[in-house]
Amino acid sequence: MTEDKSISLEEEIIKKLSWKAGIKQLVYKNTYYAFRQFNDVLRKLSLEIKTKMSKINKDIVVEYSEKGNFEVHFKFAGDVLIFMMHTNVFEFPKAHEIFRTGYLREDKTRSYCGVINVYNFLSDSFKYNRINDIGYLVARIFINKENHFFVEGKRQMAMIYNNFASKEINQEEIKNIIGNAILYSIDFDLLVPYYDDVSQISVQEVFDNSNYFKIKTGKRLGFQFNADHQSKSESPDISHLGLE
Repeated sequence: MTEDKSISLEEEIIKKLSWKAGIKQLVYKNTYYAFRQFNDVLRKLSLEIKTKMSKINKDIVVEYSEKGNFEVHFKFAGDVLIFMMHTNVFEFPKAHEIFRTGYLREDKTRSYCGVINVYNFLSDSFKYNRINDIGYLVARIFINKENHFFVEGKRQMAMIYNNFASKEINQEEIKNIIGNAILYSIDFDLLVPYYDDVSQISVQEVFDNSNYFKIKTGKRLGFQFNADHQSKSESPDISHLGLE
């Protein structure tokens, strides 16, 4: 009896492990393949833009660089977009609106997703080793076992890429996502912080500034980030997924 229960328990573990781990492995492979496509598109795009910009203004720098298998940097003038693939697979909270879609009601395992995050930094933050500077999440791309995707992001990013049920990630979609992220970052200007937020400075910060330029800088320090574009109630992050 004890032995039978032990075998039954082992079989249950093997069944669940093979089922769930198999789904997550597929999601990971899809996400990693998509991330490699992001790299390819960014590399080609950097060459195209650099060639054309050299005829317009040679002082405007456009650079592409890989930082290992899961991170790539795309520098354009005063901005850097950092694309980072998370190595884990995620599930959405059960209360998430994504579960209201017919696409997930048909198969809940479609909700397992890999994630590629896109951050916008100032290029000077890296040039001058300003380790306290702030970057902002521009978008995050979710990819599931069927290679379907949707984007949570600022402004038009989420509005365009919101049909999880029918959108499949491919090179053309990736190029559009990258292009919109670049355009958003160009329009996302560095604002002067409020006077009171920078009215005091310590001796240590002066030393840090002299040696490493470590006084914190970000495009919206002292400002409400999403107030520049839309109120919280107007956020398009997930509310346009074809909810029924």
